[in-house]
Amino acid sequence: MPIVAQSTETTDWVSRFADEVIEESERRAGDKAASPATAPVVVVASGLSPSGPIHLGNLREVMTPHLVADEIRRRGYQVRHLISWDDYDRYRKVPAGVPGVDDTWAEHIGKPLTSVPAPKGSAHPNWAEHFKSAMIESLAELGVEFDGISQTRQYTTGVYRGQILHAMRHRGDIDAILDQYRTKKAPPKQKQQKPLDEAELEAAEGSGAAAEDDGSFGTAGYFPYKPYCGNCEKDLTTVTAYDDDSTELTYVCDSCGFSETVRLNEFNRGKLVWKVDWPMRWAYEGVVFEPSGVDHSSPGSSFQVGGQIVGIFGGKQPIGPMYAFVGISGMAKMSSSKGGVPTPADALQIMEPQLLRWLYARRRPNQSFKIAFDQEIQRLYDEWDKLDGKVADGSALPADVAAHSRAVRTAGGELPRTPRPLPYRTLASVADITAGHQDQALRILSELDPENPIGSLDEARPRYDKAEAWINTHVPADQRTIVRDEPDAELLKSLDEASQNSLRLLLDGLADHWSLDGLTHLVYGVPKVQAGFPADATPKELPPEIKTAQRTFFALLYHLLVGRDTGPRLPTLLLAVGQERVRALLGE
Repeated sequence: MPIVAQSTETTDWVSRFADEVIEESERRAGDKAASPATAPVVVVASGLSPSGPIHLGNLREVMTPHLVADEIRRRGYQVRHLISWDDYDRYRKVPAGVPGVDDTWAEHIGKPLTSVPAPKGSAHPNWAEHFKSAMIESLAELGVEFDGISQTRQYTTGVYRGQILHAMRHRGDIDAILDQYRTKKAPPKQKQQKPLDEAELEAAEGSGAAAEDDGSFGTAGYFPYKPYCGNCEKDLTTVTAYDDDSTELTYVCDSCGFSETVRLNEFNRGKLVWKVDWPMRWAYEGVVFEPSGVDHSSPGSSFQVGGQIVGIFGGKQPIGPMYAFVGISGMAKMSSSKGGVPTPADALQIMEPQLLRWLYARRRPNQSFKIAFDQEIQRLYDEWDKLDGKVADGSALPADVAAHSRAVRTAGGELPRTPRPLPYRTLASVADITAGHQDQALRILSELDPENPIGSLDEARPRYDKAEAWINTHVPADQRTIVRDEPDAELLKSLDEASQNSLRLLLDGLADHWSLDGLTHLVYGVPKVQAGFPADATPKELPPEIKTAQRTFFALLYHLLVGRDTGPRLPTLLLAVGQERVRALLGE
């Protein structure tokens, strides 16, 4: 039996997949007593189509194998994580909401993505490189190590020439496999997260391409290969003749009418259709693990069919967990065909890499989850900081320790982190109130903990910058905090004796409680003291009406300080406003 190095973190889904992948890799190599040092290189894979913004749903296509690969590396094995950039796919349609793109890009539909111009103002040479570059930058920030493979390069330099000729020789076998599913009732159409072959999608939508969803049919029969036109560069072509001995292939372009005869053993301007291309790559690269979206679980899906076709190329189907959708707060599912879908770069603008990694690591691939761009991000950060503390004091559950470990470090080491990770909601409130004035922000943050004051904003970075970006980009203007310039004289004059007394108790205690913890104790304690209870009385020792009194008191303070019923947490708001100005606005 193969010797599988067991991880100390055996309670999470990543470790379980790592066990399976190592075992499968060694079984394929026929290694009966492998050790990490002598075992074969383990190959895991992801596939991304740079047909538009690569969104947070697509990121699961990368993070799932990354986490498994990283666990295998931690055990001492060599791993290759391949990311196939499907940049030789056809440009299928003009995505909505992409800056620098207008309706004129429709003239490029049908061309390879690398032959389509980049959006106006881009520094990149073509459409595919424009969207690849943003993803590559995000993956670097997330600590994802990978080998990128451009499918444009693979096809146009002849790397896959042998595989193409092999597929054409065995087109009858491929056709027979695919034909098993053509007679079945098509499953309900689902939104895709792992892109299908662009020609396949175009054909499925009935746009007039002379192809079924799994290859090209014409008078000469079935072909699993589509050339790009030598005149207009589009793939709206039909193979009309092919000779296995000479490899002469004739095609006609249904778009511009161009026709030519080429020798496929020296021709590099075309590609295998997706349902053949994907299993060909499994065999060519020796892929052991590759996940795919839930849409590939249906009968006749690319993954299911690929499991049969891969044998034609002498390979085996990889372990392939289906992963569920990733959403964001306020949206059910993400689709790159719609404009404005959040990308990893968007998420990393407002959250640290550790938090984003954790969101993918803590849920099994088949569990859906949401990424927050609204107020929920503050709760997520509170949850993360609480876990951080539990891990530090040894009270966290094993599965939570594992997810935390995968979030903060890779096999290569720790990810850069904020030296003083102050609460995200506090930093957001400070950024909101100070509106970009860094000296004021530093003053407030230095007063949060007088016994251990922060000396520079750099100590709170990058978390402070993420919180500030969230305030500036995701909080509506009417929800921003604007401190009053002058006291609300009319409101102060109308207060009854009890309300005036509550303000006096607060003002009398400001100097002695001027810290985040101190002010928290003070503002919650005033209604307790007014009701005849000690300021440190616990909720269990208090009647229910104390909570009502606290809410009323808080609303009064918000009205006097910012002119509305709610706002940032009061202790943070008081520190931000400053003791002298608080006294003035509360009528002292």
